[in-house]
Amino acid sequence: MENQFFKNAFLNGKIAVVTGAGRGIGKAIAQMLSSCGALVCAVSKSLENASETAEAIRKEGGQADAFSCDVSDPAQVEKCTKELLEKFKAIHILVNNAGITKDNLLLRMKDEEWEAVLKTNLSGAFYFSRSAAKFMLKQKEGRIVNIASVVGLIGNAGQANYAASKAGLIGFTKSLARELASRNITVNAVAPGFITTDMTHALSEKTKADLISKIPLEKLGTPQDVAYAVLFLVSPMASYITGQVLHVDGGMVM
Repeated sequence: MENQFFKNAFLNGKIAVVTGAGRGIGKAIAQMLSSCGALVCAVSKSLENASETAEAIRKEGGQADAFSCDVSDPAQVEKCTKELLEKFKAIHILVNNAGITKDNLLLRMKDEEWEAVLKTNLSGAFYFSRSAAKFMLKQKEGRIVNIASVVGLIGNAGQANYAASKAGLIGFTKSLARELASRNITVNAVAPGFITTDMTHALSEKTKADLISKIPLEKLGTPQDVAYAVLFLVSPMASYITGQVLHVDGGMVM
């Protein structure tokens, strides 16, 4: 990814872990952090997808490695964290991006649809933050960014599980920020609005137009828009910012 705006290496020497890095927003974040010098650990449930992201970064001249991990499984998270620490000796940046949707109206939503979304989107961030924070506390340095959603702020019909997980992630962010601040560890969240992804590509033109009508900037965002926000929050420019939620939504939520 050619990154002209932040064309320097202020993340040189930093080890960045990005979950859900196999595609979409996670892949864009991984590439963005790499473009500013970070060595990226691309984590995905699919090793193939994680490897594709890592290979793309290496082709761009960056450093990256791939790790397979189901973030909803605490044992896998502990194992993954141990492996990458043994290999790279540090975790300076953690981006909890892994997430899923299983949309359904409340009365039709199955227990497993509720539980799967909460466990991946919210518990997954808890498991990885807990593992990474153990090391960040020792090194007295760290940046954690959780990828929430505007849905966690305003809700959305048919997404009670997803909205609950993202609202919970915002509360988790603020609590963790208070716990870790004394050790120079900042914790923030990015709340994307409607972003161009594989999911939005499948929408009809009418549905896309309806979405855009709700956005003051009158366009969908891109994964790179979200990645720039993450880059800012993990950079030295945001060293005095913690416990905040940065909306990347074209003005949807004001």
